[in-house]
Amino acid sequence: MMGSDKAMARPDEKPTHRVKINSFWMDKTEVTNAEFKRFVDTIHYVTTAETPPRMEDIMVQLPPGTEQPPAESLKPGALVFTIPKPGEYWWQWVNGADWRHPEGPQSNIDGKDNYPVVQVSWFDAVAYAKWAGKRLPTEAEWEFAARGGLKEKIYAWGNEDPTKGKPRANIWQGEFPKKNTEIDGHFSSSPVASYAPNRYGLYDITGNVWEWVQDYYRADAYQLDASHKVTSNPQGPKDSYDPEEPYITKRSQRGGSFLCAENYCASYRPSARMKASPDTGLIHTGFRCVISADSVK
Repeated sequence: MMGSDKAMARPDEKPTHRVKINSFWMDKTEVTNAEFKRFVDTIHYVTTAETPPRMEDIMVQLPPGTEQPPAESLKPGALVFTIPKPGEYWWQWVNGADWRHPEGPQSNIDGKDNYPVVQVSWFDAVAYAKWAGKRLPTEAEWEFAARGGLKEKIYAWGNEDPTKGKPRANIWQGEFPKKNTEIDGHFSSSPVASYAPNRYGLYDITGNVWEWVQDYYRADAYQLDASHKVTSNPQGPKDSYDPEEPYITKRSQRGGSFLCAENYCASYRPSARMKASPDTGLIHTGFRCVISADSVK
């Protein structure tokens, strides 16, 4: 049963609907900096965040009649989280932020080979997966894997509150976005497999970093799927639509991140959905790959 009708569920998680999927294998962990570096070094890949944005790509995402930004503002970069001062927003565009420099030119990933790669776009994730002989999971595959065989539970481990007792995942502790108490020892991302896996042996399927999946994002995707008695091996909608930003094409993300808090998004649930423009790099977004079982020799 995909989706959720429970109290914490948001409208785009409803209604629950029956899905049947083909067998597949999934990476135990999110793709790490070391793994992504091998890919980059092998084919000399340049990520989206390292490439200056194109004016035509910017304008197509804005409402008709919006004034063009100055050409000199189109510099490579990505979005970085900072604890905001009063009146500020917590996301800031930082020129020079990319997978090698997640928080900007002054930062680096030295000593973080086993941390999840971040500041990668959906296009970057697809390119890596193709190089590795794999692909991104569908939303249905991802949710099935995240549930680990548990039926209709709120979290990947059951119904126990993740903010009580021993930390179960790398999420925000405290009041977001003002204070992170860091009870789990992490302000931002943590090394992969720092927490216990789910029942399918998958690490960080909850928290740490959001994970790109294959599907276009549509807020009403589940309403369409629920019109069938069983949706077989769904590949996601044919196009994207987010009523909050109708001019932007978006892809789905799953799993929550170190920025998910009880008082804000509480997206550390298998049914929770997030979305972003596929060319977006974020400090709390990475990915993991799958391969169809029938393609394994």
